[in-house]
Amino acid sequence: MQLAELLLWIEGVPAVRFISTATVIYPMISTLHLLGIALLFGSIIPVDLRLLRVLGPQFDPVLQSLVRFAVFGFLLAAISGALLASIRITDYAENRAFLIKLSIVFLAGVNALVLRLKSITPGIADSGGRPYGRIAGAISVFLWTGAVLAGRWIAFI
Repeated sequence: MQLAELLLWIEGVPAVRFISTATVIYPMISTLHLLGIALLFGSIIPVDLRLLRVLGPQFDPVLQSLVRFAVFGFLLAAISGALLASIRITDYAENRAFLIKLSIVFLAGVNALVLRLKSITPGIADSGGRPYGRIAGAISVFLWTGAVLAGRWIAFI
């Protein structure tokens, strides 16, 4: 099966067609997507600012909770985003902003994974004192901001 055939097949799945035809489903999924993005971005930025040493050690006790919220926000945004994209996946597959957003999100995930694997101690705050912790924090802020910006451009390209 070629990629184009696969994308057309995805658009033809009954659940995907239902999303595109039911009046309230698409807006509900879109709302979940925005909530996921807000939860992810709102949770990960303070963690990144701590890694960058912009925020002080008084924030250390909440960092692990913020990471869990960020992961939940990411999962919510990813699942809802996949559902939103599925109704017009052939169009999105050619949308430069969409492809850039997916690439940025992938790189942000790799950045988070590398930070997690390089951390000798389980605490995020401990990584902020190391050069790779500060670098990972800066990269994370840049990438997640870029993902949000690219996502906003999808409708306009």
